[in-house]
Amino acid sequence: MIFVVRHAHAGSSANWKGPGDERPLSERGHLQAKRIGEALFADGATTVFSSPYLRCVQTVSPLAAMLDIEVDELPELAEGAGGSGAARLVLDAVEGTVICSHGDVLHALGGLFAAGGAPLGPWMQFEKGAILRLERDGGRIVSASYEAPER
Repeated sequence: MIFVVRHAHAGSSANWKGPGDERPLSERGHLQAKRIGEALFADGATTVFSSPYLRCVQTVSPLAAMLDIEVDELPELAEGAGGSGAARLVLDAVEGTVICSHGDVLHALGGLFAAGGAPLGPWMQFEKGAILRLERDGGRIVSASYEAPER
C-alpha cells in the first residue's frame, strides 16, 4: 500500500503575509497531522516523502518521528509541480511509502491515474488532511480508498 496525503489545515493563504512555502499548519492542522501520523503508523508506513513546503513537512513530521526517520523533501511534490513526478514516485515507491503534497499536485496525480484506468474518480476531493490509500499490481493502481480528514 502507498499512502498519499494532502497537507493538513494551514489556514487561509490570503491571511498569510510571508512566502507561500513558509506558511505553517494551523492549530487544527497540527491536530490533523498527529492523527494522520498515528493512522499511517498503525497502517504500516515505512518511508516518508514530502513537498519541501513547511505545511507539508509539518504534516508528516509526527509520523517521521514515530518511525525515527527523516522526512525526504522532494521538489516534484511542491505546489505547482504537476502530477507526473508524483505519479512516478507512487509507481516506483516501496510498500508503506507516504507521499505528502498539495491539492493541485494531487488532483493532477489523480487525473493521470484515472486516465490510465485506475479506480479513481470525483469522490476524491483531496481535502486538507485527507489520506488516499493506493494498492498497486504490476505497475498499475488497482484499488483506492479515500479517507476524509477529521473535522
